[in-house]
Amino acid sequence: MKQLADIDWDNWQAKDPATLVFVIRDGQILLINKKTGLGKGKVNGPGGKVEPGEKPEECAVRECQEELSITVSNLQYCGQHRFQFVDGYSIHVWVYRTAEYEGIPTESLEAKPLWVSLDDIPYEKMWEDDAIWLPMMIRGERFQGRWIFDGDKMVDYELLAEQEND
Repeated sequence: MKQLADIDWDNWQAKDPATLVFVIRDGQILLINKKTGLGKGKVNGPGGKVEPGEKPEECAVRECQEELSITVSNLQYCGQHRFQFVDGYSIHVWVYRTAEYEGIPTESLEAKPLWVSLDDIPYEKMWEDDAIWLPMMIRGERFQGRWIFDGDKMVDYELLAEQEND
C-alpha cells in the first residue's frame, strides 16, 4: 500500500492537470451528478482537464460551460490537490469558488446539476476526500492537499491550510 512518504513530491508530475468549481450562493452549493469519466456516478463539482496552453482558470470557465451551460465569473482560487492513484494515474486539481454565473444550470451528457444546502452536502455520494477539505473551502480557507487513492478508496493524505499571499 502506498503512503505519502513513498512519493517524491518535489519531483511529482501529474498525468493530468484539472479544475473543480463550486458555485455557492444563498446558502446553497451547485454540485453535479457525474455521468462520464473519472468519478462517474459520484457527486462532485463541475470541472475537468486543463487543455494544452490553457490556464486553470480558463479551464474552470470552459468546463462549467460544457457541463452545465453556465458562465462563471469572479472565480476565487481556493487551493490545490495532488492525487496519486495506486494504479499509477495522477491528477493535479486547482479548486475555485464563486457566487457569480450567467445562465441556467442545465443537464448535459457529462453532468446533471444538483443544488444542495450547505448543511446537507451528500458526502456519502462523493469522493472520500471531499468531506475533509470541502468544509475548509466553504469557510473561505485556502488549502494544499496530497492524497493517495486505491481506486475509490483513500489510503493516505495530508491537508494543510495555506496562507494567502495576495
